[in-house]
Amino acid sequence: MFESAEIGHSIDKAAFDAEEPILREALLEAQYELRAQARFPVIVLINGVEGAGKGETVKLLNEWMDPRLIQVSTFDQQTDEELARPPTWRYWRQLPPKGRMGIFFGNWYSQMLHARVDKRIDDAQLDQAIDRTQNLERMLCDEGALVFKFWFHLSKQQMKDRLKALRDDPLHSWRISPLDWQQSKTYDRYIRHGERILRRTSRDYAPWYVVEGADKYYRSLMVGRILLEGLQAALALRERPVRQPHAAPLAASLDNLHLLQSLDLSQRLDKEQYQEQLISEQARLSRLLRDKRMRKHALLAVFEGNDAAGKGGAIRRVAAALDPRQYRIVPIGAPTEEERAQPYLWRFWRHIPARGHFTIFDRSWYGRVLVERVEGFCPPADWLRAYGEINDFEEQLSDAGVVLVKFWLSIDRDTQLARFQEREATPFKRFKITEDDWRNRDKWDQYSDAVGDMVDRTSTEIAPWTLVEANDKRFARVKILRTINEALEAAFARD
Repeated sequence: MFESAEIGHSIDKAAFDAEEPILREALLEAQYELRAQARFPVIVLINGVEGAGKGETVKLLNEWMDPRLIQVSTFDQQTDEELARPPTWRYWRQLPPKGRMGIFFGNWYSQMLHARVDKRIDDAQLDQAIDRTQNLERMLCDEGALVFKFWFHLSKQQMKDRLKALRDDPLHSWRISPLDWQQSKTYDRYIRHGERILRRTSRDYAPWYVVEGADKYYRSLMVGRILLEGLQAALALRERPVRQPHAAPLAASLDNLHLLQSLDLSQRLDKEQYQEQLISEQARLSRLLRDKRMRKHALLAVFEGNDAAGKGGAIRRVAAALDPRQYRIVPIGAPTEEERAQPYLWRFWRHIPARGHFTIFDRSWYGRVLVERVEGFCPPADWLRAYGEINDFEEQLSDAGVVLVKFWLSIDRDTQLARFQEREATPFKRFKITEDDWRNRDKWDQYSDAVGDMVDRTSTEIAPWTLVEANDKRFARVKILRTINEALEAAFARD
């Protein structure tokens, strides 16, 4: 894959000086059009051989374009904050919003490649990392991002010549880093594993561009032209192409029996049983979260359910067992302007708890396959692909030691009506009932279908759904606490 980048490409300075102002003006114009349209972000991944001009080229791009609209991020050693969360959390935090450009040094490819070259992972683990990366990039591109991937290349001889020239030059010998010397010794392994990564991850939606880095004029114009042509093509495409999903229902039922109808909503606890079990389960949760084994884990609870199913009351009973410093509650509503400028999952990634901590989501990423699906806020292609993206997301959480519990609180239509009427009649509860609640009630069957599909497609061994019979609030609250405790105990037992 690197043959064409080792044949000695070069451009003389006169040709570079003639083209540079034209290219610079065109790039600047495209950059401002990108900001004006604000329809998609641009992500530039910088990889390749040390000494091939990566830093110098990015420095020149910042001179050619408006650096205020470019965010350059470098990912070196992971910080303690990053080590306490899933590996991709650090990249999600730095994603540029729509209308902006982000340039990533030391990105996900650099991390996996150096780990393989240093023999910290084997080929099977490298392939797993590649698969996770492909899922991430596919999702980013499906969300509208324009991804450029550059590999700056030098042949083995070119690298040796560069190091020798710098070593013998007292004015520039400081430019040789320990990484340069290290890579000169592992060059063959670096190129072999690098080729494996490029071969498996160059796709139509995010192709690799290999740039020969020996001649600074050639590599600068090459990168500039690729960026310009890609930007202009994306800006000219006023609408994202719409993929046609399968038209058949996800969970067709010949007998009209739905998943939620199979629940026994008559289950109840009397007041005495409730108080006894509630106190017992709250004490159990408090002990578990103070257990030293929590240092290896984070706890994340997702609460979804019918309107008026009792999510708020259940969350309060969970929180009542804990010191407020141990947990955080994240209420999810309509996305803000900042959140709409990012990929869908971004606003959830930013709230992932560190090890030893507990986060509660009141509504969650499942809004895409529930309210957004039923209300038509996103096209079918988007919510259909969300099932796979959510499963990938939750697998990353599980792999990082996050204990994930997901609750759907289910009530019947009569119980919901009674609770709506009670809220309207009680002054301090009126804020809980809105016109949207009544409107959503008219779409009861559509939401039931969506819930059935959601559970069928996202209830997995690593992140199962717990369906909570919530006609009786006491029964629901105890079941939720007991489920959280059992999930923590199971995670500790696996350790």
